[in-house]
Amino acid sequence: MKRQIGAIILAAGASSRLGRPKQLLLHGAETLIGRVIRLANESGASPVIAVLGAHCELIAKAIQIDGAGRAIPVMNDRWNEGIATSIHAGLRALDLTAPEAAGAMILSCDQPRLTADHLRMLMEAFSQQVEPAIAASAYAGTLGVPAVFPREVFSELFALGGDKGARALLMKPPCPLVAVEFPGGEIDIDLPADLAQLE
Repeated sequence: MKRQIGAIILAAGASSRLGRPKQLLLHGAETLIGRVIRLANESGASPVIAVLGAHCELIAKAIQIDGAGRAIPVMNDRWNEGIATSIHAGLRALDLTAPEAAGAMILSCDQPRLTADHLRMLMEAFSQQVEPAIAASAYAGTLGVPAVFPREVFSELFALGGDKGARALLMKPPCPLVAVEFPGGEIDIDLPADLAQLE
């Protein structure tokens, strides 16, 4: 049985190592954030929430301009305190807009190898579990995002602080965990040299 899963896109960072907002880098004809919003929508996640922080006005405008506007922009005023605050802001927005959602799929916007098919496989793996379970991406010998967390572990996500992201729960899962292979998931954009990987 397919269960409702909301998507929370973490896009509040300042991209200080890159020197410009990575959310607005072009991958083909799309910005990175526009692309991940499109993929989340294509996967069937609902609602799609984009948590913004640094450069929020520029990024919110870009979301509207490039046609990827099927996302609820949520401003995280505390983005500079660490990624955990963005997870909290996204979860609060999900609780407001879809209190009946069975889980939250947490995504970043800087994985250029991500596909809607992979997101669908994650959500399918999550929905097939009888007991509450996490469905996480597996790549380069580790587990990471995108990952789907059941509502039953939202309190553990809310307990994260500072720069502790969702991976902390994947390393010591509070419930069963299902791994879904994500070839190329380790490729992300942090430094100017990483831009070549977008080509």
